[in-house]
Amino acid sequence: MSEHTWVQGFPAAITVCDAQGVILEMNEAAIEVFREDGGEKLLGSNLFDCHSERSRRILDEMMANQRTNVYTIEKNGRKKLIYQSPWYKDGQYAGFVELSLVIPAEVPHFLRD
Repeated sequence: MSEHTWVQGFPAAITVCDAQGVILEMNEAAIEVFREDGGEKLLGSNLFDCHSERSRRILDEMMANQRTNVYTIEKNGRKKLIYQSPWYKDGQYAGFVELSLVIPAEVPHFLRD
């Protein structure tokens, strides 16, 4: 579990992996989202083992190029924003963080200058 207690009660699923794809941290929401896949038991496992071949190719490319991947999905009638981005420790690439947030079907969009 994270040393940062605020992430535990945060209403988005937060999953952190290292540069090889090993799951290091999951907050309470992530454990619940992935309960059917093992929940907390996923800690220490490799996220490549949890994905299809297509998804593994995308993850591999993201990791090799340290690039952010953002998309939306709809599952069980709920729309989610998935935001996957590299994280760094002491300036060195350390892995990825995935945020999964439930969002309204229609999201207001504002242009601000």
